[in-house]
Amino acid sequence: MYDKVVICGVETSGLPKLSNKEQEELMIKIKAGDNNARERFIVGNMRLVLSLVKRFWSKKANADDVFQVGCVGLIKAIDNFDISVGVRFSTYAVPMILGEIKRYLRDGNSLRVSRSIRDTAYKVLKVREKLEEENDVVTYDEIAKAMNVAVSEVAYALDAISDPVSLYDPVYNKQGDTLLLMDQIFDVKNNDEVWTEKAALYEAITRLGERERNILFLRYFEGKTQTEISEQVGISQAQVSRLEKSALKRIRAEIC
Repeated sequence: MYDKVVICGVETSGLPKLSNKEQEELMIKIKAGDNNARERFIVGNMRLVLSLVKRFWSKKANADDVFQVGCVGLIKAIDNFDISVGVRFSTYAVPMILGEIKRYLRDGNSLRVSRSIRDTAYKVLKVREKLEEENDVVTYDEIAKAMNVAVSEVAYALDAISDPVSLYDPVYNKQGDTLLLMDQIFDVKNNDEVWTEKAALYEAITRLGERERNILFLRYFEGKTQTEISEQVGISQAQVSRLEKSALKRIRAEIC
């Protein structure tokens, strides 16, 4: 289904693919001011944008809009990429594209609190203010008891009217070193580094031959032995072994 997606009026199956050598050559021309090379490079990397946009399709956002925002991130990555650093463009571009999409979704997602919850929250604030005249520190339990409501209702009401905090808000800033709230959060399974590695791995696998891809799929996704694969594809176990090692070697060369 990936190849059949039509987004922003573009049929993705018709998008061109660029080899690493082509990307390097085009990037040199781009830095020299070649606009035609820049346009070819953008179109040639739209598949990368699409692969990242798919991550956000479960959210309530227009796919075309998210794709366009991802393309904006792609263009920013192209304009800011330093060819002297010695890293693959996709490695540099993925975090920028993801960041652009996340900012778009964050800024366009306003939270609406129902009137009944707001009314409860304002009552809680009045009761808390009155109780604070007698005690410096007032707990949720004391407020709930004074209002004759559950403690959870007090906590929920106050949380609902609190201003949402952006993950990109600075929590520390000294001598130009800014620390964002995002920097304090780490998800082992779903961080940008993992997505970067997955995107690079996907690109490397797509460059393999059909037989090599099939062998890797049977070996690592279906868990079959080399002997079982040899019987299924009609070649010897030794050939399966050689093709598997060759494919893995090429993948390592692509992503390392």
